[in-house]
Amino acid sequence: MKTNKTQSQYDKMTRTPINRLILSLSVPAIISMLITNVYNLVDTAFVGTLGTSASGAIGIVFGFMSIVQAVGFLFGQGAGSILSRALGEKNKEKASINASVGFFSSMLFGLIISVIGLVFIDEVVMLLGSTVTIAPFAKTYVTYILIATPFMSSGLTMNNLLRYEGKAALGMVGLMTGAVLNMAGDPILMFGLNMGIAGAGVSTALSQFISWMILLSFFCVGKTESRISLRFALKAKPAVFAEIFTTGFPSLLRQALNSLATVLLNAQCSVYGDAAVAAMSIVSRIFFFAFSVALGIGQGYQPVAAFNYGAKKFKRLRDGYRFTLTLNQGIIIFAGILLCVFANELVALFRDDPEVIRIGAHALRLQSIAGFALPVCMTTEMLMQSTGKRLGATLMSSLRSGLLFIPMLYIFTALRGLSGIQEAQPASLVLSLPVSIAFAVIYFKRLAQEEAAFNSKIE
Repeated sequence: MKTNKTQSQYDKMTRTPINRLILSLSVPAIISMLITNVYNLVDTAFVGTLGTSASGAIGIVFGFMSIVQAVGFLFGQGAGSILSRALGEKNKEKASINASVGFFSSMLFGLIISVIGLVFIDEVVMLLGSTVTIAPFAKTYVTYILIATPFMSSGLTMNNLLRYEGKAALGMVGLMTGAVLNMAGDPILMFGLNMGIAGAGVSTALSQFISWMILLSFFCVGKTESRISLRFALKAKPAVFAEIFTTGFPSLLRQALNSLATVLLNAQCSVYGDAAVAAMSIVSRIFFFAFSVALGIGQGYQPVAAFNYGAKKFKRLRDGYRFTLTLNQGIIIFAGILLCVFANELVALFRDDPEVIRIGAHALRLQSIAGFALPVCMTTEMLMQSTGKRLGATLMSSLRSGLLFIPMLYIFTALRGLSGIQEAQPASLVLSLPVSIAFAVIYFKRLAQEEAAFNSKIE
């Protein structure tokens, strides 16, 4: 029975028409991301009623949560990419060993971050770019996030493992449950029990723990091809951890640079007051929500790329890339137009402060226009990481949020002040496009050579 189930999953990933397969795997990822981002926006709106300084605290905590996400994606995408290729090779034990090592490593690293963060919480809040007036709100909120950090990081790892298995629908169930509970918990705890911003933190921590339990249960009751257990983790040699780490490193680098970029952005904005910090925080949430559909489609392509690369189905790899890129480009253009037209109204939904709206609307329009560069950058990076091309994926991960954005943030701010802060991110997006195109061209040339070598062996 288990063998039939495994063969059925293999046939699904290697024989289903590529467009239909990517869409079927994308839908759960898109729904999960939309629900999670709806929560983020609702949370921002609820906390915004407490004042501009409280709104700024959301941006501070968002920077910290990027660090937690970095750990979750490091082990989730690292183990997941290897797991998916192992399943493509019909090696279930290797898949289970990597899933188990990824999970327990994520828990351990999350626990280390939690302990260090709680011990040095005052320093952490200021290091994340807080102002003196924002700090009390940020400290209260981040305390509860720190308590939940091991469950948040390993929960993200499990969601990525499910996605790479082609079981994105199971990940959607866990994430959606947590997000819905979070949205329900915010008003009850913040206003019903008069807990204020502490209520938002407690709601997030509780919902993340419940989501974690649901996700873990799937691996323990046979809903997945791979299993998570200490038995499999203890079978692993040090080389397994090293391979997971190096494969997932592009994700760690991308998330870490995003976190660093958020911290530096908050620090630069703090010079111009709480309104600037709040405005750029709101813009980040809106922009990420608007483009989460495109990101979800890219995530739907990742397991297809990894599985078919492992199964040596090279044509499906290329066809999937073209489909994902074309579809995402259309989505990005449509979303960008809407954001440009309704920028003022969207920012006003989260903080009805004229200064916040003025700063935020201009930044949102600039980011939306520059967003046309995202599909090529995002799809190419996901392709390289999914197929184990670690160096190329690492270089691309460091490009947009680090090598380009961070120096441009300082240069533009020195030259143009607050306007430079608003312009740095869009400029880095545009400049990353030609580099991403070059990486894609080189990748597919080398893939053709790899395919030719493989075909010559089997002839």
